[in-house]
Amino acid sequence: MSSLPVTRIDARVAKLKAEGRAALVTFVTAGDPDTDTSLAILKALPGAGADIIEFGMPFSDPMAEGPPIQAADIRALAAGQTMVKTLEQVRAFRAGDNETPIVLMGYYNPIYIYGVERFVSDAKAAGVDGLIVVDLPPEEDEELCLPAIRAGISFIRLATPTSDDKRLPVLLRNSSGFVYYVSVLGVTGVKSAAAGDVATAVSRIKAHTPLPVMVGFGVKTGEQAAAIAAHADGVVVGSALVNAVRDTLVDGKATASTVKAVTNLVADLAAGVRRGRK
Repeated sequence: MSSLPVTRIDARVAKLKAEGRAALVTFVTAGDPDTDTSLAILKALPGAGADIIEFGMPFSDPMAEGPPIQAADIRALAAGQTMVKTLEQVRAFRAGDNETPIVLMGYYNPIYIYGVERFVSDAKAAGVDGLIVVDLPPEEDEELCLPAIRAGISFIRLATPTSDDKRLPVLLRNSSGFVYYVSVLGVTGVKSAAAGDVATAVSRIKAHTPLPVMVGFGVKTGEQAAAIAAHADGVVVGSALVNAVRDTLVDGKATASTVKAVTNLVADLAAGVRRGRK
């Protein structure tokens, strides 16, 4: 919606466009594997090359997620992660970084339980820039989307290969920030899309909106990121980063290599994204 002021997301996208490159959008789960390690990862992401951060709000029934993010949600909840702690982590991140956009991603139930009015107010105060709520369709915009927009928080929609030219205008009606194109059918972290299919889909979405289109699902390596970045405004990576956390754990606990494993992968992905536009 044009009524929104310039946000951190808008400013970052404009900066990257001026540099002639795509964005690297990284997803990690808040509180995975514990609150302190999760915050350390969050704070380290921009320095490793993340341009926009999606911070997952843990939920016990993340229906659109594959096994990696499901397991991350379970680890976070078992470690005591709550919505209050998630917003506290955003606030702590903002104390040292006032430029990198943060998008909270997840499901409506934890927000509903927290209270929509309270959530929107607290999220804005903490420094949240956008929301991706997987299970709230545009027919329910009055529930959360419009209150978020009125508070100055972007509401980012998911588009999929099944979002046809009739459905896209409905999805995009109150969208802002960017469009997240889910490039394959199915749950997260299972399949990868072909670059040619991505190019066609991005062109079709852009015929309906001036918003940047970030493409995700299945990207695990710098080479895959480069292939997607050649056709999209940004590349979203989630399950691979969550797996990087998982693979360093001992008896479910963080180790000295946990943060570094994530930042090393982010650095490789960032290099790939930068190659994608050359």
